[in-house]
Amino acid sequence: MNKKRALLIGDYTHPKFYPLQGVDREITHILNDSFSVQCTENNHMLEESNLQSFDLCISYHDSWREKLSSKQTSGLLSCISGGRGLLVLHNGIVLQKKYEIAQLIGARNVSHPSLQKLQMRVTAPDHDIMLDISPFEIEDEPYRFEFDPFCETTILLEYEMDGEWHPAAWAHSYGLGRVVYLLPGRDQAVFQHPEYRKLVLQAAKWAARSPG
Repeated sequence: MNKKRALLIGDYTHPKFYPLQGVDREITHILNDSFSVQCTENNHMLEESNLQSFDLCISYHDSWREKLSSKQTSGLLSCISGGRGLLVLHNGIVLQKKYEIAQLIGARNVSHPSLQKLQMRVTAPDHDIMLDISPFEIEDEPYRFEFDPFCETTILLEYEMDGEWHPAAWAHSYGLGRVVYLLPGRDQAVFQHPEYRKLVLQAAKWAARSPG
């Protein structure tokens, strides 16, 4: 079987909170049967001439100070709207610093409560990403989000905190492409959770339109 190509972008050299080291190995292993994963911290890979050779872009970005350049932003938007997939994991939503990408993702992170154990429940059991995914508990940071009112997205997963349920994953189309956000992912250990590994794989395959 020909594997699809995925670009995983994060920070090795100067991460503020979330180094790609270790996480890169887990994601590569999770996707191994369906994807050939290339890992990078080079934002120039998001330019259209580079990104167009991949089927899926995975953001584990940790650059909280710098925005993408206009050329990198345009490349990401063009490739996703043209039919490729975007999977954003936990801190990867920092790409929201460019408003165009916040619109692409469908929401932005607005607060950051402390690390704690979170109960996750499935809210869209019939969605392809959520097939055979059971409720699970995971220790992570419960990000809160403000959603773009113009984005038609499907909430896939919610976490419980202080007696209320909050969005933890969502998916939607963007032009001809597909976008998924998954909240869990603060460190390597999160990606070792069996149920979450299955969720990451199914999200990647849905975003990239990978069969099976």
